[in-house]
Amino acid sequence: MTLLAGALILIGILGLIVPVLPGLLVVEAGVLLWAWDNGSTTAWVIFGISVVIALIGWFLQYQIPNRSLRQAGVPGRSRLAGIVLATIGFFVIPYVGLFLGFIAGVYLAEQVRLRNPSAAWTSTKMALRAVLSSIGIELAAAVTVSLLWVGGLLLTR
Repeated sequence: MTLLAGALILIGILGLIVPVLPGLLVVEAGVLLWAWDNGSTTAWVIFGISVVIALIGWFLQYQIPNRSLRQAGVPGRSRLAGIVLATIGFFVIPYVGLFLGFIAGVYLAEQVRLRNPSAAWTSTKMALRAVLSSIGIELAAAVTVSLLWVGGLLLTR
Protein backbone atom coordinates (compact mmCIF):
# COMPACT_ATOMS: atom_id res chain seq x y z
CA MET A 1 0.00 0.00 0.00
CA THR A 2 2.88 2.38 0.72
CA LEU A 3 4.04 2.01 -2.87
CA LEU A 4 0.55 2.77 -4.17
CA ALA A 5 0.30 5.79 -1.86
CA GLY A 6 3.66 7.02 -3.14
CA ALA A 7 2.52 6.53 -6.73
CA LEU A 8 -0.62 8.58 -6.06
CA ILE A 9 1.45 11.36 -4.53
CA LEU A 10 3.83 11.38 -7.51
CA ILE A 11 0.93 11.31 -9.99
CA GLY A 12 -0.71 14.19 -8.12
CA ILE A 13 2.41 16.33 -8.32
CA LEU A 14 2.87 15.51 -12.00
CA GLY A 15 -0.83 16.33 -12.51
CA LEU A 16 -0.08 19.83 -11.27
CA ILE A 17 2.84 20.32 -13.60
CA VAL A 18 0.84 19.04 -16.58
CA PRO A 19 -2.67 20.12 -15.58
CA VAL A 20 -4.73 16.99 -16.07
CA LEU A 21 -5.70 15.92 -12.57
CA PRO A 22 -6.70 17.75 -9.42
CA GLY A 23 -3.13 17.26 -8.24
CA LEU A 24 -3.31 18.28 -4.59
CA LEU A 25 -6.45 16.19 -4.12
CA VAL A 26 -4.67 13.13 -5.57
CA VAL A 27 -1.69 13.77 -3.27
CA GLU A 28 -4.08 13.92 -0.30
CA ALA A 29 -5.68 10.65 -1.44
CA GLY A 30 -2.22 9.06 -1.38
CA VAL A 31 -1.55 10.26 2.17
CA LEU A 32 -5.01 9.08 3.26
CA LEU A 33 -4.41 5.64 1.72
CA TRP A 34 -1.09 5.40 3.55
CA ALA A 35 -2.59 6.53 6.89
CA TRP A 36 -5.47 4.06 6.50
CA ASP A 37 -3.11 1.20 5.73
CA ASN A 38 -0.59 2.14 8.43
CA GLY A 39 -3.25 2.79 11.05
CA SER A 40 -0.88 4.32 13.59
CA THR A 41 -1.64 7.49 15.51
CA THR A 42 1.43 9.08 13.92
CA ALA A 43 0.13 8.31 10.42
CA TRP A 44 -3.25 9.87 11.21
CA VAL A 45 -1.61 12.95 12.72
CA ILE A 46 0.51 13.28 9.56
CA PHE A 47 -2.67 12.99 7.48
CA GLY A 48 -4.41 15.63 9.61
CA ILE A 49 -1.51 18.05 9.20
CA SER A 50 -1.47 17.36 5.46
CA VAL A 51 -5.17 18.23 5.24
CA VAL A 52 -4.49 21.56 6.96
CA ILE A 53 -1.63 22.28 4.54
CA ALA A 54 -3.85 21.37 1.57
CA LEU A 55 -6.69 23.59 2.82
CA ILE A 56 -4.31 26.52 3.26
CA GLY A 57 -2.92 25.86 -0.22
CA TRP A 58 -6.39 25.76 -1.79
CA PHE A 59 -7.40 28.96 -0.01
CA LEU A 60 -4.25 30.84 -1.05
CA GLN A 61 -4.41 29.41 -4.56
CA TYR A 62 -7.57 31.41 -5.21
CA GLN A 63 -7.17 34.40 -2.91
CA ILE A 64 -3.74 35.65 -3.96
CA PRO A 65 -4.26 35.57 -7.76
CA ASN A 66 -7.79 36.99 -7.51
CA ARG A 67 -6.58 39.87 -5.36
CA SER A 68 -3.81 40.71 -7.80
CA LEU A 69 -6.21 40.57 -10.75
CA ARG A 70 -8.71 42.83 -9.01
CA GLN A 71 -5.92 45.30 -8.21
CA ALA A 72 -4.80 45.20 -11.85
CA GLY A 73 -8.37 45.90 -12.97
CA VAL A 74 -8.95 42.63 -14.83
CA PRO A 75 -12.70 41.98 -14.45
CA GLY A 76 -14.31 38.64 -13.72
CA ARG A 77 -15.83 38.53 -17.23
CA SER A 78 -12.37 38.41 -18.77
CA ARG A 79 -11.26 35.65 -16.40
CA LEU A 80 -14.41 33.71 -17.21
CA ALA A 81 -13.76 34.10 -20.95
CA GLY A 82 -10.26 32.77 -20.34
CA ILE A 83 -11.58 29.76 -18.44
CA VAL A 84 -14.19 28.98 -21.11
CA LEU A 85 -11.68 29.14 -23.97
CA ALA A 86 -9.12 27.22 -21.89
CA THR A 87 -11.63 24.42 -21.46
CA ILE A 88 -12.41 24.38 -25.18
CA GLY A 89 -8.71 24.64 -26.02
CA PHE A 90 -7.89 21.66 -23.79
CA PHE A 91 -10.12 19.44 -25.92
CA VAL A 92 -9.05 20.91 -29.25
CA ILE A 93 -5.28 20.83 -28.56
CA PRO A 94 -4.68 18.60 -25.51
CA TYR A 95 -2.65 20.24 -22.71
CA VAL A 96 -1.24 23.13 -24.75
CA GLY A 97 -4.73 24.29 -25.69
CA LEU A 98 -5.48 24.88 -22.04
CA PHE A 99 -2.91 27.67 -21.83
CA LEU A 100 -3.47 28.99 -25.34
CA GLY A 101 -7.23 29.07 -24.81
CA PHE A 102 -6.88 30.94 -21.53
CA ILE A 103 -4.60 33.55 -23.08
CA ALA A 104 -6.87 33.95 -26.10
CA GLY A 105 -10.02 34.21 -23.99
CA VAL A 106 -8.65 36.87 -21.67
CA TYR A 107 -7.09 38.81 -24.53
CA LEU A 108 -10.28 38.80 -26.61
CA ALA A 109 -12.46 39.81 -23.68
CA GLU A 110 -10.06 42.59 -22.72
CA GLN A 111 -9.78 43.76 -26.35
CA VAL A 112 -13.56 44.04 -26.55
CA ARG A 113 -13.69 45.86 -23.21
CA LEU A 114 -10.72 48.21 -23.63
CA ARG A 115 -10.52 48.54 -27.43
CA ASN A 116 -6.77 48.89 -27.09
CA PRO A 117 -4.48 45.97 -28.09
CA SER A 118 -1.63 47.10 -25.85
CA ALA A 119 -3.84 47.47 -22.77
CA ALA A 120 -5.56 44.16 -23.55
CA TRP A 121 -2.18 42.42 -23.75
CA THR A 122 -1.09 43.98 -20.44
CA SER A 123 -4.24 42.62 -18.77
CA THR A 124 -3.64 39.23 -20.38
CA LYS A 125 -0.09 39.08 -19.02
CA MET A 126 -1.42 39.90 -15.53
CA ALA A 127 -4.00 37.11 -15.83
CA LEU A 128 -1.35 34.66 -17.01
CA ARG A 129 0.91 35.56 -14.07
CA ALA A 130 -2.03 35.02 -11.73
CA VAL A 131 -2.71 31.56 -13.17
CA LEU A 132 0.95 30.61 -12.93
CA SER A 133 1.10 31.81 -9.31
CA SER A 134 -2.01 29.77 -8.56
CA ILE A 135 -0.37 26.64 -9.99
CA GLY A 136 2.81 27.45 -8.06
CA ILE A 137 0.93 27.77 -4.79
CA GLU A 138 -0.83 24.44 -5.29
CA LEU A 139 2.44 22.80 -6.32
CA ALA A 140 4.18 24.15 -3.21
CA ALA A 141 1.39 22.75 -1.03
CA ALA A 142 1.58 19.35 -2.78
CA VAL A 143 5.36 19.16 -2.42
CA THR A 144 5.08 20.16 1.27
CA VAL A 145 2.49 17.43 1.83
CA SER A 146 4.69 14.88 0.05
CA LEU A 147 7.69 15.84 2.21
CA LEU A 148 5.50 15.54 5.29
CA TRP A 149 4.47 12.06 4.10
CA VAL A 150 8.12 11.06 3.67
CA GLY A 151 8.71 12.23 7.23
CA GLY A 152 5.75 10.14 8.32
CA LEU A 153 7.21 7.12 6.55
CA LEU A 154 10.46 7.56 8.45
CA LEU A 155 8.66 8.04 11.77
CA THR A 156 6.47 4.96 11.40
CA ARG A 157 9.17 2.49 10.36
